[in-house]
Amino acid sequence: MLGFYKGIFPPILAETPKRAVKFFTFEQYKKLLGYASLPPGLAFAAAGLGSGLTEAVVVNPFEVVKVTLQTNRNAFAEQPSSFVQARQIIKTDGLGFQGLNKGLTATLGRHGTFNMVYFGFYFNVKNILPVNKDPNLEFLRKFGIGLVSGTIASIINIPFDVAKSRIQGPQPVPGQIKYRTCFKTMATVYKEEGFLALYKGLVPKIMRLGPGGAVMLLVYEYVYAWLQDTV
Repeated sequence: MLGFYKGIFPPILAETPKRAVKFFTFEQYKKLLGYASLPPGLAFAAAGLGSGLTEAVVVNPFEVVKVTLQTNRNAFAEQPSSFVQARQIIKTDGLGFQGLNKGLTATLGRHGTFNMVYFGFYFNVKNILPVNKDPNLEFLRKFGIGLVSGTIASIINIPFDVAKSRIQGPQPVPGQIKYRTCFKTMATVYKEEGFLALYKGLVPKIMRLGPGGAVMLLVYEYVYAWLQDTV
């Protein structure tokens, strides 16, 4: 049973700073882009892109450790801890693009495109659809928009996710690196396995990031409004 929870510690460690970076940098980029006189719709998407790229830099080392642990086929009790695994990666391959920052380009693509669509769609559609005076219906309105935002963003960014998993995971032939760069990996997967292979894992991803993305946006909105009222 514990095999389903392999590599759980790195995402737990990464989740708090990851979410903090996502929403904090989105606000900062949004304020910065306010000086550029961009249309609001474009500003939300651009701020989301910036927050996603920043988030990717923070989270990528945790992703490398997580994927390495999850692809380890040894019994759960025989596996190294997350910190031991991280030290082993650094010792063997260093901190660079073959070590703890392997697959960074794919992670940048994954988070950048996701946040660009996620924030851009949510705030643009939310500003178009009329606000409901009933608090319960207003909650459902925001949740519905957030659900669609997370779903569309997941559909658009999953090829980057597939590439990241191939690059950071075990290579097909031990000792030979087949999946090295982001777009070359996508091209290889498309050529050898077909277009649909770039969308492997889409259903569980939507199940996680559709409602999960909606909840995150709602928490962000209500906490932000509360902080504004208390300042």
